[in-house]
Amino acid sequence: MVRPNYSLTFKTPRRPFEKDRLDAELKICGEFGLRNKREVWRIAFMVSKVRTAARELLKLDAKDPRRVFEGAALLRRLTRLGVMDAEHQKLDYVLGLKVQDFMERRLQTLVHRLALAKSIHHARVLVRQRHIRVGKQLVNVPSFLVRVDSQKHIDFALTSPFGGGRAGRVKRRNIKRSQHKESAADEDDS
Repeated sequence: MVRPNYSLTFKTPRRPFEKDRLDAELKICGEFGLRNKREVWRIAFMVSKVRTAARELLKLDAKDPRRVFEGAALLRRLTRLGVMDAEHQKLDYVLGLKVQDFMERRLQTLVHRLALAKSIHHARVLVRQRHIRVGKQLVNVPSFLVRVDSQKHIDFALTSPFGGGRAGRVKRRNIKRSQHKESAADEDDS
């Protein structure tokens, strides 16, 4: 048996210049504010692994203990991620998953959807510059997949100027300048 390579995170397309695929990938990159196509390929690789697992389980008999146990685990994991609804708890629905379903669960997308950022690109900058936390944990990875129970805890970091922390470098400099000008004006008056 061939041992799988678990360090593989993405898979490049077989046909590099297929126009329909290139256009679809570019549309996803623009819609979700991605840095490059590799981010799309990484999610597509994850979706294909999930769908392959579901397909393997569907081949087994419905009463097979492996299918019952692993199928329930797979559905539970996808539901906790927020990719599947509670009413679609069948392996058949796993085969219908798309890249967009997983893209909607990224921290960058959710920060934009929760109106913490002005645009999807601004959301990425906020996450990378350590302004966003999930619960008490500061997260600076835009591709972080947020679970359903953690979604309501997305907020600005306590150390961030947006979350009531210390003012930024430029703002502190401007305040210092204005105080300096006021004190100079007071000395001139007296």
